[in-house]
Amino acid sequence: DGFYDGIEISDEVKALLQAVPDDEAKILADMGLSTADQVAESLQLSIQYPSLNIRGMNSAWVGDQARTIIPATATAEIDMRLVVESDPEYLISQVQSHIASLGYLVLDRAPTEQERLSGKLVVSMQSQVSYAAFRSDFDSAPGLMARTGLRRLYGEEPILIRNLGGSIPISPFVDALGIPAAAVPTVNIDNNQHSPNENLRLGNFLEGIVMLMSVLSTSPE
Repeated sequence: DGFYDGIEISDEVKALLQAVPDDEAKILADMGLSTADQVAESLQLSIQYPSLNIRGMNSAWVGDQARTIIPATATAEIDMRLVVESDPEYLISQVQSHIASLGYLVLDRAPTEQERLSGKLVVSMQSQVSYAAFRSDFDSAPGLMARTGLRRLYGEEPILIRNLGGSIPISPFVDALGIPAAAVPTVNIDNNQHSPNENLRLGNFLEGIVMLMSVLSTSPE
């Protein structure tokens, strides 16, 4: 509850998001998914909200290492992707409150023997905030440079995406220096970022060099 508090999407922003030519059925099929989380009525609108996902789970052993035991612990790694409206500490507290509402004793350390024997379900929860999100206007100087450079290279207006689903750890620089920034994705869409088979096609690598040269040699006027 309250995880999406503070997110307001204006009609102007909705129109901008609707202009992104996503083929949602193909995107889901390419990822092997039948449906998407029902955060909002479209994928572009959904990524205007913070995300919450379990990115890994572990308990005991499986496969060739399987043992006939009752696991003593189960561990989950939970990941949040923020938007600029997000307060990360608030979101963490909401997750903790949700777990507690399910009947768990939530600790920030390993439970004592007495706590283990109390009859309550026990969760040990540690968290950290890596960095905040950033979002700059399309008409900021870097945004105009990117749009002008790509338009000059391709002869048409680039697709404008308000939020990206992935994180880019430059927000501390944006916040500390008080400057805007723009992102120009250059990789192939099936690059499988962060996976064991992460890849970058040579054609996209070379095209990316040309794209960035066009952007960086452009004035924002």
